Amino acid sequence: MLNAAFLTLAIAVLLGTALAFLYLRTETGLRAPWPLAALHGLLGIGGLGCLLLALRGPSAALNQQNGSFEVMSAVLFASAALVGVGIFIMHLLKRRRAGALIAIHATLAVSGFVVLLAYLFAG
Repeated sequence: MLNAAFLTLAIAVLLGTALAFLYLRTETGLRAPWPLAALHGLLGIGGLGCLLLALRGPSAALNQQNGSFEVMSAVLFASAALVGVGIFIMHLLKRRRAGALIAIHATLAVSGFVVLLAYLFAG
């Protein structure tokens, strides 16, 4: 289940990178294509769900050298998901998205992905 979470989240990170480039390339910060943004959100939530399901099983964190990387990764991804919901709400309210909110979302998601990647390579 952990490998499925990693693969799903890796695709979500790649889509998020594409969305960030689309956002940064426009002078006015136009909205991203909604099918791409919706797929990014659904894959991110699906990957978080897979990660949470993987946490239910026997934890490799019992091995002291790994610590609790998978829990830290899940917390970072959950925080990124909450900020992503905030971005979506701003979209529904027809407000221009703040670049700072997008930066916070990206920072949390990439941090969670790096921690998950470190956990997979360390375990």
